[in-house]
Formats: sequence, C-alpha cells, structure tokens
Amino acid sequence: MQRPHFVPHADDARLTESGVSRRWMAEGNLLRVAQDTVLLPDGQLATREFVAHPGAVMVVAFTDDAQVVLERQYRYPMGRVMVEFPAGKLDPGEPSLACAQRELREETGYTAAEWAYAGALHPLIAYSTEHIDVWFARGLTPGPRDLDVGEFLEVFTATPDALLQSCLDGRITDAKTLAGVLWLQSALSGQHTLSWAGPDQAQHPRPAGPFVPQVRQAAP
Repeated sequence: MQRPHFVPHADDARLTESGVSRRWMAEGNLLRVAQDTVLLPDGQLATREFVAHPGAVMVVAFTDDAQVVLERQYRYPMGRVMVEFPAGKLDPGEPSLACAQRELREETGYTAAEWAYAGALHPLIAYSTEHIDVWFARGLTPGPRDLDVGEFLEVFTATPDALLQSCLDGRITDAKTLAGVLWLQSALSGQHTLSWAGPDQAQHPRPAGPFVPQVRQAAP
C-alpha cells in the first residue's frame, strides 16, 4: 500500500522494523486494532500495537472578509467541546479533494470556488496509521448543511490572529488544528505558496490512501 507522501532516506534501513505476523484484536465501525510481531534492526522480536485508520482530510477555509471557518464540537474521549477546522474521514475509494469538498459542504454548508493542497500530517505516529490531507479553500458560497445522524456541531469564523492566540493560550489543543495554523501562518506570510485552482482542477500531488504496515502473515 502507498505510504502517504513517504520519501525514504538512505539511512532508513538501519532503523526499519519488519512485520512478521499480525493478529487483529478488535474491529469497530471506523477503526481496527492490530497486534504485530516485528523484527527489530538488531534481529530481536518485539510487539507493536496500532490502530488502522482509513485516512482523513482537513479544510482551512477563508471567508471573503479574510476570516477562517471553525467548528465547535463535543469530543467524547476528551470530555469537552473542542475547537477545530472542518475535517472528516475518507470513504472507501474516495479521492482526497472530493472528501474535502464533501466535508466542508456537509459540516458548514459552504462550497468553495478555489482549492489548494497544502500538505499532509500524521497526528498519532506511535499508535495509529492515520494521515490527514490539509486543503485550503476560498471563494465561499453559503448553503444548507447536511450533518450525519448523531452529529452536532456549531460553525463560526475567526481572524487568523485570534485563532493563533487561542492556540498559544491553550484554548485550542486539537493536534490537526494546531498543525493547520502552522500552514495558515506560513501561507499568510508568503513562506508557503499555495497553488489555487477551481474545484475540478485542484491537484493532489501524490496518491495517498489508507496505509497499513505489511507483514509476512496475518491472522484473520
């Protein structure tokens, strides 16, 4: 399987672990939990447990008055309402941009005239395969939302400066949103140039689907 945006280094072989066998420990509606036996670089065996994730997208969307679109949503594992950029998981076989456009429309009601790919992030590298593609959007047109059954969230806007201050003072702690603010600040300062294109022309630079480490044998 394709690793999202993976560029190997010449010295990686000295650190690489190889999967020997796998046991699937649990399977839910979204996630699967695996326990692998791996061969370490020194020839010893060890156990690795991880969550297999289908991948996701996040959208940094600009309104015409230069504010960004944010959401407030209760996150059960955290036990509180979190502030985040719009985001959501990839459906099976769904292209990254199509997912970003769908999630923005469903969660916020906005459609965008222009899109630009910013990069990818891996929020939980110690125990999850999850990757998140980061898309920017502008030229927003409001419309009706189409939330999933059981999904409750509030949409609001903030200036980039106010958003950054909320990150610095600890009001925003969501990892993907913190990373998105880094791209946002870099784009606004001119350090990172975005390639804007229409909703049918914006390009994702590389294939990036769900990644699961390979093993020699896997138990059902």
